Amino acid sequence: MTLLSATALAAVLAAVLPLQAQAQEDELVLGMPIEPPNLDPTSAAPVAIREVTWLNLYEGLVQIDRNGEVQPLLAESWEVSEDGLTYTFQLREGVTFHDGSSFEAEDVKFAFDRARSPDSTNAQKQIFAPIEEIETPDDHTVVITLSEPSGNFLYYLGWGDAVIVAPESAGTNQTDPVGTGPFKFDDWVRGDRVELSRFEDYWNADAVHLDRVTFRFINDAQAQVAALRAGDVHAFPNLGAPELFAEFSGDERFTAVAGNTEGEIVAGLNNQRSPFDDVRVRQALMHGIDRSVLIEGAYAGFGQPIGSHFSPNHPAYVDTSGVLPYDPVRARELLAEAGHGDGLSLTLKTPQMAYASRSSELIAALLADIGVQVEIRPTEFPAQWIEEVFSNKDYDMTIVAHTEPLDIDIYQRDGYYFQYENPEFKALIEEISVTPDEAERFELYAQAQQTLAEDVPALFLFQLPKLGVWDARLEGLWESTPMPSNVVRDVRWVE
Repeated sequence: MTLLSATALAAVLAAVLPLQAQAQEDELVLGMPIEPPNLDPTSAAPVAIREVTWLNLYEGLVQIDRNGEVQPLLAESWEVSEDGLTYTFQLREGVTFHDGSSFEAEDVKFAFDRARSPDSTNAQKQIFAPIEEIETPDDHTVVITLSEPSGNFLYYLGWGDAVIVAPESAGTNQTDPVGTGPFKFDDWVRGDRVELSRFEDYWNADAVHLDRVTFRFINDAQAQVAALRAGDVHAFPNLGAPELFAEFSGDERFTAVAGNTEGEIVAGLNNQRSPFDDVRVRQALMHGIDRSVLIEGAYAGFGQPIGSHFSPNHPAYVDTSGVLPYDPVRARELLAEAGHGDGLSLTLKTPQMAYASRSSELIAALLADIGVQVEIRPTEFPAQWIEEVFSNKDYDMTIVAHTEPLDIDIYQRDGYYFQYENPEFKALIEEISVTPDEAERFELYAQAQQTLAEDVPALFLFQLPKLGVWDARLEGLWESTPMPSNVVRDVRWVE
């Protein structure tokens, strides 16, 4: 074997290294803790679907930007009638789907009719419930008439559940997604990764900087850290090892940002199952939880305590964390009043996410101090959890982060897994939905928050933080997530 001379070796490196640098400038590997069950955000609830697809593969008439504001997207503009019942959208021209078909008004009508049909599995069907009629007077105009005002209608249309899909491809979007977004689907290696590539015919192609994006699925927190340090993953927008976040903050190779999410972490209670059908028991459990201990133990001090199901990021937020504060003495009194002075034995079904398993262990320890024994049952997420908890309601307690924005209405949805029934609360939510005046709507939200804080259909714990870590040469990643997302449309490498 002939050894290369120093000069020859330098020439080889000079040829190879620019190619490696160029490859990195064009590609992004982004880590996620959970793999999505499918790739159609209009078909199912798991957030991981939207974290891969929203604004990457699919787009809606409008979008929610990184500041939580409604902005034009596939609709360039719109007008709303004075009575708040008619929305007229002017669609962007020259837009095509990844399969080459044209985006037109009929696609919007198809997508929304599909989402609101009786057999739809869309997780947010309430978005479309007020729609009475959809008209398409021409290829680039959509007129939507509502049966009653909906103060949040435009905001809802920016969610991943309201993206536009075409009749030619909707049936296979779960495994072969076709949208109008800046990236198109290439491959899905189950258990490992989803690969996307730049859509050359994207209507705003000049704004896209990457050629390829790979979503890697790494559940184990220590493996996430190792992948970042090795450079196998360039970004982990939701790091599962909060205790190591500070180390990344002090490393100049990385950008580490403690942002926020819309995710309320709650310990859901099965309100139709004894003993949770007694409000005194629910209140006792809430009094038995020290939220500061949870935040410190589960998320290294990152996170904000909550007393109801409402994001502190929203202007209508009211701090209700003091309604039922940590008070183990009062907790034992309430349990005794409810006939459980000798204690209780409960089960807690826990998804495999780091925040859930850590919080569950702390909850079990805290509740043991008030005479409640908790058996933790690990539950695979999403499939097993959805089947047993969400669908079959086969559980006592569970724990999960509800990351959809402005989702306080889940407590009045028929058949929802909490099985909570409160006619007064339901009436409040219904009034909110038809109140166009913002100040009046915010006052009603305040009342709804207070009701949940007092009635405790779930144990309200803390707001899920967003601990993002990525290569310091990257820019454009969202520091906070007003929508469940990993938007890569604006991401690029910089020197």
